[in-house]
Amino acid sequence: MQWTQNFSPVGDSVVLSALVALIPILYFFWALAIKRMKGHIAGLTTLLVALVVAIVAYKMPATMAIMSATQGAVYGILPIGWIIITSVFLYKLTVKTGQFDIIRNSVLSITEDRRLQALLVAFSFGAFLEGAAGFGAPVAISAALLVGLGFNPLYAAGLCLLANTAPVAFGAIGIPIIAVEGPTGIPATEISKMVGRQLPFLSVFIPFYLVMIMAGWKKTVEVMPAILISGISFAVTQYLTSNFLGPELPDILSALVSLFALAIFLKFWKPASVFRFSTENLDTTLNSNHTQYTAGQVFKAWSPFLILTAFISIWGIPSIKTALVGAYEGTNPILKALSALGHALTFKPEVPGLHNLVLNPDGQPIAAVYKLEILAAAGTAILLSAVVTKFIVKISWSDWVKTFGETLVELKNPIITIASVVAFAYVTNASGMSTSLGMTLALTGALFPFFSPFLGWLGVFITGSDTSANLLFGNLQKITATSVGMDPVLAIAANSSGGVTGKMISPQSIAVACAAVGLAGKESDLFRFTVKHSIFLLLLIAIITYLQHTVFSWMIP
Repeated sequence: MQWTQNFSPVGDSVVLSALVALIPILYFFWALAIKRMKGHIAGLTTLLVALVVAIVAYKMPATMAIMSATQGAVYGILPIGWIIITSVFLYKLTVKTGQFDIIRNSVLSITEDRRLQALLVAFSFGAFLEGAAGFGAPVAISAALLVGLGFNPLYAAGLCLLANTAPVAFGAIGIPIIAVEGPTGIPATEISKMVGRQLPFLSVFIPFYLVMIMAGWKKTVEVMPAILISGISFAVTQYLTSNFLGPELPDILSALVSLFALAIFLKFWKPASVFRFSTENLDTTLNSNHTQYTAGQVFKAWSPFLILTAFISIWGIPSIKTALVGAYEGTNPILKALSALGHALTFKPEVPGLHNLVLNPDGQPIAAVYKLEILAAAGTAILLSAVVTKFIVKISWSDWVKTFGETLVELKNPIITIASVVAFAYVTNASGMSTSLGMTLALTGALFPFFSPFLGWLGVFITGSDTSANLLFGNLQKITATSVGMDPVLAIAANSSGGVTGKMISPQSIAVACAAVGLAGKESDLFRFTVKHSIFLLLLIAIITYLQHTVFSWMIP
């Protein structure tokens, strides 16, 4: 039995239907921001509310709604949950073997100032990981590093989520922008150019904003030279690479330029005073810098993360990525062998009771499969990094396995949270609720250029992914923009740029960040920390988009 999506099931009105579709989202906001539920409770109950709305209001058959939830839950575990497990595991290996003490010391040797450490680790290093891997790895790893340096876990998670705003649109070797070319027919290079004429404004601002949140106005002014070096070097490189090289490399190159520019600058410049949090033990912080380590010891300590970077970068190379899912058709013998292994470790079973049974309004069936790409998952690259790390840090196999087991136990509830919120996203999409919301925003007419980024923000909040938000709303942006006299390239770029501001409040991102810093069950606190910043940055993107449509239309490629 097939079922056709109806985007106006309530009173034949898309607006009324959208108001009903808002119920699970508003419930989630209430559960975290007001009721302060633990993340896994909020996630599971939000999923239940979404299922009720899908079945009762959207008339989706119960079996299909439940099976779409299982499809999302599986995706929440692999690849997303797998990344968190392996990232935290790798971090714990460095802590258990004493290597993280050396890492901490090496960062302190560059600067003991918490403001500058946040720029180096959360902004620059996090952006590099976003460009190479995406899918939660940047926030998980950089937040864990900040906690190891002495940051309050909530602050570390929040700052890394905020810092992650700048690179998300070009994450995972440009996948969000490359993916939207398919449903819209607009070349990825053109979208890349437009996004590269929006996000650099945000990229300049984010380092200043991070430090302002941490330290206040006076303490921010003290490190303004470093903030300018960090932000401007990143933004200029982001603009140049996105406009002249394409969507694949802006994050990686911008992050590297920003990281090295700031590190070199700090060799010649120091702030007037060293900033630390008022809750820190000052003596402990200072004494940690008295131990001197050789260059070889520092290199060894950082090697797990260098190996991680290498593996993730290799996993992101297009030809290797194709081989890892078993789809390589070239003649390279190494890639052919890798492809054979990838094929054996890739499973895409159809979702029973759902595959090709949901029809879109045009009567086209929607495929539904459990996507289990074990070898291709970024988490597998991180696990292999942990295997190599075992030999470098000389930990026994028994302790290695024991640490992995401890990690699984620690992350039990966060994985439940991630699985449930991704399941909620899949139910929302399969039932048509997310499309109803998008179509309602598209009714704003002449004001659509201002509200266009809101679609991307909403899409990333629901799905946790800029790629998914672009696929979900990209074509709707194009169609609506054409009807109101807005350049479609600007609208699609706004979807991606607006989406980056929704990443920090996405249930997936919140769960990932809390899991990485040991705050499982405290998701509500992190959500309350990030939600106001998300809305503020979204309004900035909305204003930029509206001005580019009206006053600065010459900026559109």
